[in-house]
Amino acid sequence: MKAELEAKVQYGAGGLVCGAVIAMIIGFTWGGWVTGATSQKMIGEAVLASQAAICVAQYIKEPNGQQKLKEFEALDSYKRYEFIEKGGWDKMPGQEKAGYGVASACVTGLEALIKK
Repeated sequence: MKAELEAKVQYGAGGLVCGAVIAMIIGFTWGGWVTGATSQKMIGEAVLASQAAICVAQYIKEPNGQQKLKEFEALDSYKRYEFIEKGGWDKMPGQEKAGYGVASACVTGLEALIKK
């Protein structure tokens, strides 16, 4: 009886480990599971995208927005980031300081708007 119990425990433990590994493989490949680092990266990208959209909206809603867009288009590409930062459009409402990368994302958004 003892040998039979050992075999059951051994097969049970092996099945448990194999089942856990298979569940993790399925979860990470098809189930949408992500690691903590990946989720932090995704959150950061989503926040930056929303801040860039706010920046573009703030820029367009300025008085003479279309004229300012033409002004922006006339600038060299390396001066556009400074133009956005000096204008303060990269700062979110209620913030004193702009977030990292917002001006760059805003320039990209405005350039896409110009191409339309």
